[in-house]
Amino acid sequence: MMDRQNIQRAEQWQAVLKALSTLSYRSHDLNGYLHEITCGVSQLLNSDWSIVTIHEESKGQVVASNLDIEDAENSFLVHESVSEIVVRSGQPFFIDDIKHRPEEANRMEGYVCYLGVPLRVSQGDVIGTICSFSMQPQHYDAETISTVELFAERAATAIDNYRLYQKQQQFNELLEAEVTKRTKELHTAQAKLIEHERLAAIGEFAAMIVHEIRNPLTTVQMGLNYFTRLDLPQPAQDRLSLARDEAERLANLLQEILSYSKPQNLKLAEVDVHIFIQKLLVPLRSMPEAQGRAIEYLPLHSPALILADSDKLKQVFINLIRNACEAVGVGEIVRWSVVQISAEQICISVHNGGAPIPGDVLPQLTLPFYSTKAEGTGLGLAIVKRILEAHNGELLIESSETKGTIFSARLPLRRLAQ
Repeated sequence: MMDRQNIQRAEQWQAVLKALSTLSYRSHDLNGYLHEITCGVSQLLNSDWSIVTIHEESKGQVVASNLDIEDAENSFLVHESVSEIVVRSGQPFFIDDIKHRPEEANRMEGYVCYLGVPLRVSQGDVIGTICSFSMQPQHYDAETISTVELFAERAATAIDNYRLYQKQQQFNELLEAEVTKRTKELHTAQAKLIEHERLAAIGEFAAMIVHEIRNPLTTVQMGLNYFTRLDLPQPAQDRLSLARDEAERLANLLQEILSYSKPQNLKLAEVDVHIFIQKLLVPLRSMPEAQGRAIEYLPLHSPALILADSDKLKQVFINLIRNACEAVGVGEIVRWSVVQISAEQICISVHNGGAPIPGDVLPQLTLPFYSTKAEGTGLGLAIVKRILEAHNGELLIESSETKGTIFSARLPLRRLAQ
């Protein structure tokens, strides 16, 4: 009888050693690996139920079992479980027969026998347990407990490696996102540099052309002005007036070409947006385009400081307010508002309730020489866009039947010293 028990014991140990030797965690299938460990422990101890638990503060989680369990049963409170003793002491704990430890009966879930071994990672911390429960009393000798500790070592190492792998994956993703972001910023910077060089070359060429045209144009304008002193018949006066208007329009076009093509060299200073708009409202309300229209200012109810070239910004909002006034009829309102959209940015908007701009036209409004006006040069909004971009801002345009048209200048707020 004893020989048969010894043979069974030897066969059992051979199976356990085989299970230990074949355990290999290489595919990052942590759940499958831990399941194999619980099966090996149950086979070694001849137990009914073996589990691997992970403990974080007062919460425990069953992460592997030799039996199928519902997800709802996986979480538990550590202080209500018998594994608390293992985690708290950092040592194996067993109950041969619950009759000898009646105070633990409520935490044994109806089982009679228990063995728990801590999962200890390389840094020495206990992160959980391997627990085994049996319906019949059993005796666990030191050799058996040491073998279960080998399983626990494998499980703890696998869990620790998996966590390191997950952290490495997260780091790699963050690194990849940062590289993508930096690459995009580099491409944007390169594009801006190329655009700057292109515009510089165009500006130099345009300045030369404008100079060559403006000198003879000035002579032409002086000659036309001279003819206004003469007593000419009405048809000749009409033709002279038309010629003077066209010469003036050509002179304005040359000036706008120069404004668009030359680099935006800013003279930056601290600008209080509210004070800036209050001062600009007076001349804007006196513009011919604003006559009969109301310009309503909706201020931000807190100070807003920006670093800006106030003369350039005046050019921006004179253009936007003039366009808005031209888009509405007499008696209508143009609303000029300031909103802080984040801790770093404000939005200065000019809104009119005129006829909406078609969706296919919106993207073209800021292109050079594109105009929806019969007498427009098509450079006004292109210059506005360049000025705002030079301030590290942007121009947004939205238009619909219900909202009307809104031109929004988004600008960075000045960062105050801490």
